[in-house]
Amino acid sequence: MNMILTILFWIFVAVIAIQFLYYIVVFGKFSFVKAKKNNLKKIPISVIVCAKNEEENVAKFIPLLTQQNYPDFEIILIDDASSDKTLDIFETFEKEHSNIKLVKVENNEAFWGNKKFALTLGIKAATKEYLLFTDADCYPTSTNWIAEMSSHFTMQKTIVLGYGAYEKVPKSFLNKIIRFETLLTAVQYFSWARIGKPYMGIGRNLAYKKEEFFNVNGFIDHIKIRSGDDDLFINQAATHKNTTVCYSPDSFTYSEPKRTYKEWFTQKRRHVSTASFYKSSDKIQLGLFFLTQFLTLILPIILLIFQFQWIFIVSLITFRYLFTWISLGFGAGKLNEKDVMFWFPIIEIVLIFTQLNIFVTNLFSKPVHWK
Repeated sequence: MNMILTILFWIFVAVIAIQFLYYIVVFGKFSFVKAKKNNLKKIPISVIVCAKNEEENVAKFIPLLTQQNYPDFEIILIDDASSDKTLDIFETFEKEHSNIKLVKVENNEAFWGNKKFALTLGIKAATKEYLLFTDADCYPTSTNWIAEMSSHFTMQKTIVLGYGAYEKVPKSFLNKIIRFETLLTAVQYFSWARIGKPYMGIGRNLAYKKEEFFNVNGFIDHIKIRSGDDDLFINQAATHKNTTVCYSPDSFTYSEPKRTYKEWFTQKRRHVSTASFYKSSDKIQLGLFFLTQFLTLILPIILLIFQFQWIFIVSLITFRYLFTWISLGFGAGKLNEKDVMFWFPIIEIVLIFTQLNIFVTNLFSKPVHWK
């Protein structure tokens, strides 16, 4: 038994070392580095919004897009065969605004319920070379959203990864979990992009030059996978040469978070299911991160039950929470999510076991529709 405990002890030491590399070395590329201020540009932009049965959201949020303080932009509204009044609302907006263009998508048996098919039609309809994407249930934090996101385009940088936050709900612990998970995900993909290994982005706030879409033949390689119009595309198209990040407060988008654990769990199942189609190197780094997260909970419990090197174990646990708190704390400050860090240890434990539950559930069944 003593030999087994000794092996587990050294595995735990190795896990803490790996976690240190992730949080301080990798995530530090985002958390500890000061953002550069870019000069505002006036390049023509097509803002693309795809909606399916979103009548309430589009009525509220599309007007906010029309109020953007930017000299040259159009809005491509895609109605993906909605059965509610979404199309009627879009048609009204098109009549009221000369820079709004409507794309009507009818049900197609080969691509039924596939957001990627609808987005492809919208991208082809866009008349500008630079595209900026958000979802129908999202809204920008300021009238300078387009200006901030587009300011990061250069001759070399033709993909810009943005931050899509969730609204704060007072006195809701679930909301803190959702926002912490969103924060952690953003710190990860921003950090890896800054290192030169971009692996994902989010469709709530994403921009790229149209040629990047056609360089990889659009979504054709994963068209039959229901989700992944954002992260699978970025995983395929993004490189260290063409990708940059934008996280100035004026560049954020917000959306309403799920109100029940069941709804959020279903949403995360869909998001996580696409990760299995990432490049092997990305799956390895994500898998190693989650494995070490899980082991930082399980291994010390086992070792402390047997009171094996308990002083050293407690010291390592304290050290681990200190450097993770510092790293994520700085990241949370940049993304206006500082309040979730007060609950960090508890939220992290809940999130780790939720992710484990999602992984096991997805082994037996797959989510199939984007709406």
